[in-house]
Amino acid sequence: MAYINHDRFIFPILVGDIGGTNARFLLLEEGSTAPGEVTIVQTADYKTIDDAIEDAVLSKAFEKPRSAILAVAGPINGDEIPLTNCPWVVRPKNLLADLGFDDVVVINDFEAQALAVATLDGENQIQVGRGAARFNHSKVVLGPGTGLGVAGLVHALDAWIPVPGEGGHVDLGPRTARDLEIFPHIEKIEGRVSAEQILCGRGLLGLYHAVCKADGVTPSLEQPADVSGKGLSGEDKQAAEAISLFVIYLGRVAGDMAVVFNAKGGVYLGGGIPHKILPALQKPAFREAFEDKAPHGEMMSHIPTFVVTHPYAALAGLSAYAHAPQDFGVATDSRRWRK
Repeated sequence: MAYINHDRFIFPILVGDIGGTNARFLLLEEGSTAPGEVTIVQTADYKTIDDAIEDAVLSKAFEKPRSAILAVAGPINGDEIPLTNCPWVVRPKNLLADLGFDDVVVINDFEAQALAVATLDGENQIQVGRGAARFNHSKVVLGPGTGLGVAGLVHALDAWIPVPGEGGHVDLGPRTARDLEIFPHIEKIEGRVSAEQILCGRGLLGLYHAVCKADGVTPSLEQPADVSGKGLSGEDKQAAEAISLFVIYLGRVAGDMAVVFNAKGGVYLGGGIPHKILPALQKPAFREAFEDKAPHGEMMSHIPTFVVTHPYAALAGLSAYAHAPQDFGVATDSRRWRK
């Protein structure tokens, strides 16, 4: 049984959102409601997370943090926590022994995104399509970025309870005749195509290359940003189709997750990509794919979808938890280390 510890954290508190490409840190002071300055580092610039925290945060802090709450892109099992899309390994015992922390909590990065959607207001999200969120009903957050993160959020016992997982690795298969032309050219992992193989930055680039191969065209674009840019502008035919298919596939997977969680509180798209391709998501194809879940099309038509626009949503979620852990059912068994 998961153990939920509502003990308050000792301030100052360092919260961190550790992704595959970037790590974002924020120092929280007790009683302060004003947002602090976010420190952003590229994971490739440091050999370890310890080096990054020491150099980018602790060396510049007026007062050393006593607690750390870190959200990491990967599963948490044991005292060594490898990141899925980054060579860093988080070792909480080392953070206690070497960097002076008294208390360290490590959760999944999309658990933090789930905490954020429980607290962010309408100014930090844009609705895509129809539907209305029902109060205190389950929510789902998906985030295509360096990878594809997925987490659920349920409300029970007067608290929001994040449900982490590896939903980004569910199967994603072809449905249409065009899909069948393109999918043979999608890179497989041990014989299967997972959602993350397509619904992330490198996946968008791979999808573009697959479209080119299906059309017998030599690819001219080599960066995901080029695919999204020229696809949205219509300058490149294959890039435009890649963006269109990306949106459709994201709609399918988002709809699957909504069905799993009966997410009448809404489905939220975070991560680095949705906000950048918002014009494509606002076209009918995304919602059509999302709602196409027969025999539950009517139910799906009432579930709203949103693009999260807060630039540091995970840090906002971690900050809310740091200030009021009693409002959230975050399981800390085997995920909290203390001196």
